[in-house]
Amino acid sequence: MGGGRDETLAVRISRTLAERIIAGEIAPDSRLRQDHVAAEFGASHVPVREAFRRLESQGLAVSMPRRGVRVASFGLAEVREVAEMRAALEVLALRHAVPNLTPAILEEADAATRAADESRDVRSWEAANRRFHRLLATPCGMPRLLAAIDDLHQASARFLFAAWRADWEARTDHDHRAILASLRAGDIESACAILGRHVRWIGEAPAPPPDRILPGRFAIVG
Repeated sequence: MGGGRDETLAVRISRTLAERIIAGEIAPDSRLRQDHVAAEFGASHVPVREAFRRLESQGLAVSMPRRGVRVASFGLAEVREVAEMRAALEVLALRHAVPNLTPAILEEADAATRAADESRDVRSWEAANRRFHRLLATPCGMPRLLAAIDDLHQASARFLFAAWRADWEARTDHDHRAILASLRAGDIESACAILGRHVRWIGEAPAPPPDRILPGRFAIVG
């Protein structure tokens, strides 16, 4: 019985720490101290160690000799890798989703785009942007593909939250509107081409505050 409880607690601890890492509340290369985490959650070291292993399997933490378990750092090469993977998988999902895309789904995606355009902070923008992409991918009906895309969106969110520490500026997402226009016109090839280019785009982020050291200045808009 104790093993089952520890497993459940490990999941809760890993999920909470993952959310903090993705949100940028725990900076890259920060040490995850087993005793501190155990005290916070009222846990023994067994579920904490399992939670750390889960974070390592997600690529959010690394175990380093003589340095303990630390939040994984990342650089521009990893950002580009995730963008390329997302582009390939989301285009694949869209191609399979097209037969099941209804006018109602496209209207929901349009509403998500408007919500993103009207966002006043990076977190609400990311949520609306992710909703747009999920709406177009979900009708593919391929659970493993969608799970892989969700994992990549989680990585993209981490990169985004780490890079955007300046004031957020509202923007109009012309690519989202072009994708929807192509889908409504039945031009699937154009929709897929725009989506792939859109997700791959990586630009330059605003300069970080003087007390914030980032793993690279970049911005993603997909």
